[in-house]
Amino acid sequence: MATTTQTVSTWWESPAVQTWLVERPVEIILTLVVAVVAHWLLRRVIDKLARRNLAARLPNLASAFGRGSNQEEEVTAQMAAIRRSQESRRKARIRTLADVGKSAAAILVWTWAGLAIISSLGVNIAPIIASAGVAGVALGFGAQSLVKDFLSGIFMLLEDQYGVGDTIDVGDEISGTVEEVTLRVTTLRDIDGTLWYVRNGEILRVGNFSDEYSIARIQVPVGLSNNAEQAAEVMLASAQRTVQDADIADVILDEPEFNGITDFAPDHLSMRLSVKTLPGQQWTVQRRLLGRALADMQAAGITTPYPHGIGVRPPGETG
Repeated sequence: MATTTQTVSTWWESPAVQTWLVERPVEIILTLVVAVVAHWLLRRVIDKLARRNLAARLPNLASAFGRGSNQEEEVTAQMAAIRRSQESRRKARIRTLADVGKSAAAILVWTWAGLAIISSLGVNIAPIIASAGVAGVALGFGAQSLVKDFLSGIFMLLEDQYGVGDTIDVGDEISGTVEEVTLRVTTLRDIDGTLWYVRNGEILRVGNFSDEYSIARIQVPVGLSNNAEQAAEVMLASAQRTVQDADIADVILDEPEFNGITDFAPDHLSMRLSVKTLPGQQWTVQRRLLGRALADMQAAGITTPYPHGIGVRPPGETG
């Protein structure tokens, strides 16, 4: 019995057993604990910074309306709507950046933990790190498009070029509402319901229809037989009444503006009218303006080109 006890004691006190059953397990456990705590702390810091930025107020919007910073800001329904739109966009961007930051923190912490555990097991990590460097170079050459996508995504987020809910045009006749943004892909749905997945590295230009404000613009063709000044007055009066409608009045930022005659053709004049609206609301206002303009012009006797069809005589006309 004494011999067995002595043998076990000798085995337990051997350097190899102490190393593999005590020192290295304790070192691995400590590494995991440090990684968990570091990951938790980084997430807390990022969440705290995000909450602080979410709670911050937007700057005074008086300058956007031609007022000096020392003048009292006039609170209107339109300015309140702009604030809500910009605040929603700002919060969406902060949440996206926070999610990306937490993902990056997790990758860094657990990569370090993995290397530290491998080192604790007695494996020389220097060749692994060197191999990772070589693999990184090879990946950079072999997957340049992927790297390009990630870099473009990072700069897109930092520069706030667009966000979820914005209506954008990314070229190649692809435009729609952004549904999701990641570091590699932007997902948007077009007017026909098609869901497009566009790699960030392939986006060479972006047209954002939902940033700060929009312009609802209509072009109305008027027959040459009409009085141009009268037609302009009817168009402008029609638009001024239309923007007072209760269902669109809160998205109008300025009074309708008649821009004048923009085109002259053998059979008609083209007249333009525009209205400043909240971001993304220009199409709704544009449709309402066009529908009302046609009805009001017909009521005033203003005719469009070929009101009776090409080659068809008006009723009662003989020749």
